[in-house]
Amino acid sequence: MKLDDALQWAGAVGVIAGHMLNAIGPAAYPYNIFAFFVGTCFFMIWSTRAMNRPQTLVNTVALFIGLLGIYKAST
Repeated sequence: MKLDDALQWAGAVGVIAGHMLNAIGPAAYPYNIFAFFVGTCFFMIWSTRAMNRPQTLVNTVALFIGLLGIYKAST
């Protein structure tokens, strides 16, 4: 499997896990944020490698929002 394929699949698994944890509800907090963050990190690496600027922008914003959520969860 190519690295880019592996990065995209890892990102997809992370984002799907985040949605699954969101469906569980408040009991899954803050694990849902971490799952989305990890999935988005993989997608960020892929989008940077692929030079996909729109997706890189989306991932940059998503990572920033995820960091804010992680900070909020830790305080």
